[in-house]
Amino acid sequence: MVGLKVDLIVVTAGPAAAAKQATSTIPIVMTNDGDPVGEGLVASLAQPGGNVTGFSSLGTELNTKRLEILKDAVPKLSRVGLLRLPGATAQELQLKELRAAALYLKLKLEEIETQPDAKGLESTFQIAKQKRVNAILVMANRPFFAERKRIVELAGKYRLPAIYPQKEYVDEGGLMSYGADYEDLFRKAAHYVDRILKGTKPADLPVQQAMRFEFIISLPAAKRIGYIVPYELLARANEVRK
Repeated sequence: MVGLKVDLIVVTAGPAAAAKQATSTIPIVMTNDGDPVGEGLVASLAQPGGNVTGFSSLGTELNTKRLEILKDAVPKLSRVGLLRLPGATAQELQLKELRAAALYLKLKLEEIETQPDAKGLESTFQIAKQKRVNAILVMANRPFFAERKRIVELAGKYRLPAIYPQKEYVDEGGLMSYGADYEDLFRKAAHYVDRILKGTKPADLPVQQAMRFEFIISLPAAKRIGYIVPYELLARANEVRK
């Protein structure tokens, strides 16, 4: 794209770092990066500097929120199986926050390195059962999203309540999801693209954090694993699928 001399590059969370490495002059608009400051993409949210700006999906903070929801969702929850990619340094900040949250919530966080393929995922859920986890937390990343249908099926097979980072997991039959409203973030990113193409510098546009969130629960998925959703949790959901 840099070779084509495009006027602007729009990136989702994954390719943002690669785009920044490729050019320091072409404007880059992020649609939903999890932690742009922590990843070194911008100097700060208020004053990004350089050629990168856009929107953050609050990936790190929302992992902690999902863990809190699991605590409320599963009676006597003690062990949570965390699906994480092996050797992914980009996850380290998220893991640090999650470990601290688990300690505060008095939960044992069983971190299971997961190869995102059929064999690796099956092995992961077998390990989760061996470790006697009561629920599953799936981290937000592209490989897991690509395998979301298989992950959801395995959670059902092993009868484990699970919370996911995006509603697309619930679309595939998952129990519940909590995350930023991506449609809202993409819509707002389009406004930034328009402003930059009309002359505004990326450095003058603050990185904005997600303001709208979706908490979705699927009652059919709960029924399949014999799980009764607490009424208090249903009352908090933006959407309850029946």
